[in-house]
Amino acid sequence: MIQKTCAAASVAALAAATLGTAATAQQETVGFLMPDQASTRYEERDYPGFRDAMAELCADCEVVYQNANADAQLQQQQFNSLIAQGASAIVLDPVDSSAAASLVNQAKAQDVRVIAYDRPIPDVPADFYVSFDNVGIGRAIAQSLVDHLQAEGVADGAGVLQVNGSPTDAAAGLIRDGIDEALDGSAYETLAEFDTPNWAPPEAQRWVAGQIQRFGDEIVGVVAANDGTAGGTIAAFSAAGTDPIPPVTGNDATIAALQRIIAGTQYNTISKPSEIVAEAAAEVAYTFISGETPEAETTLYETPSQLFTPEVVTRENIVEIIFDGGINTPEEVCTAEFQDGCRELGIVE
Repeated sequence: MIQKTCAAASVAALAAATLGTAATAQQETVGFLMPDQASTRYEERDYPGFRDAMAELCADCEVVYQNANADAQLQQQQFNSLIAQGASAIVLDPVDSSAAASLVNQAKAQDVRVIAYDRPIPDVPADFYVSFDNVGIGRAIAQSLVDHLQAEGVADGAGVLQVNGSPTDAAAGLIRDGIDEALDGSAYETLAEFDTPNWAPPEAQRWVAGQIQRFGDEIVGVVAANDGTAGGTIAAFSAAGTDPIPPVTGNDATIAALQRIIAGTQYNTISKPSEIVAEAAAEVAYTFISGETPEAETTLYETPSQLFTPEVVTRENIVEIIFDGGINTPEEVCTAEFQDGCRELGIVE
């Protein structure tokens, strides 16, 4: 579960560091650069959360948001443009974590602060890193699947597929490490695994379709690293006529994933309200442009870091976490196609 008390305390601690510094952070430009549009979360949650938090902290500051659409060269151009506009701080979720090292060096030379967001930058320390615990995410979704298979009496030695994220995304590597921890310690065999270019669902779908032809009924479950790759995986099974579809994991708690969980075609996802991390990133950016140093809870890749703890969502706890927790409303999720499933779970009457 999102540790709400801890998360709130962590954000509050960052906020406390900004008190008394407001006068020094007027009319600054702050960039918010996101990596792709394969996931809807950036437009739906991350940017609005960051924009609104910055508006409260610094009404006169200008927030510049851009999305690189999975193009590292485009992201470099966007980064260069922000530098040229005189940005004081840039929140960067890199398309390519390795290529982002040169952006950090460029910013350091211009005395511009870089806050790595969601995806770390391993090769060169950024000024700060804000994210959910990605290793913990991978471990949690995979262990949830393992526990489910055991509860369902699936025999030891049965096979699962592993659909990882983008090979250029360091966060995807951390999620993969967590998945490996859970699967390697389980009674189940990883039949094959795939690093999905740019997290693109069609790439995941094509690969899984090939594995269905190769392994057929040997596949008893799939650990997919996010909801987009989960959607591609489920589409591949549907196209192959597989019924029932084996349990598939996810991550991000997108509306589409919540609907699939309600319908029973996706087994789990990760609830990690991006607004929490976006708000923390705004606090860090504001602290930096106010001439102060934000407090870190830990260090990752030699970068001061703040990591939040997420929770696995399944059909068993979706009402409590998502709806009772106020993350989404029934009106957002329970569209006409999913009314029956929502009634079954008591989400709507």
